[in-house]
Amino acid sequence: MPTHFERMLQLADDIFATKDDPEQLDVDQDVLERLRSLHPSTVSEYDEGEGPAAWILLIPTTLELMQQFLDQTLSEKALFESTLPGISYEALYLCSAMVLEEYRRKGIAKRLTVSAIEDIRKEHPLKALFVWTFSEEGRLGAEAIARLTGLPLHHRGMPATS
Repeated sequence: MPTHFERMLQLADDIFATKDDPEQLDVDQDVLERLRSLHPSTVSEYDEGEGPAAWILLIPTTLELMQQFLDQTLSEKALFESTLPGISYEALYLCSAMVLEEYRRKGIAKRLTVSAIEDIRKEHPLKALFVWTFSEEGRLGAEAIARLTGLPLHHRGMPATS
């Protein structure tokens, strides 16, 4: 039987197919380290001792880069590469949230994300969230997070919601 970690890797591949899309961020150890250099709360996981059952990735960035991404003039990978450490971040990209099936609908991803946003807000004046959803669950989750944090949510290819 595959481990939680192996199942999470397979889930990421099934949902995002990053290996087949050079525009998307293909997350590896170097990417995780760079995310943590932007802010330690950009990477979170839920683990009950058997390996990760949920992962979230967030990319803090500028409003200018957010708008380029939303306008589809900047890819996800380019957004990540263009975001520099040590600057003031005003926007937060809800990059990914993955939860193993038996852990879904328990609020785990929502709690992890809201907690991470609260941590990032202590140091950065976040004014907006943005997302590029791959599922209805992802869209609904992002909208719930926006409501809980009081931040406007922008969807790639869709109008903003609050």
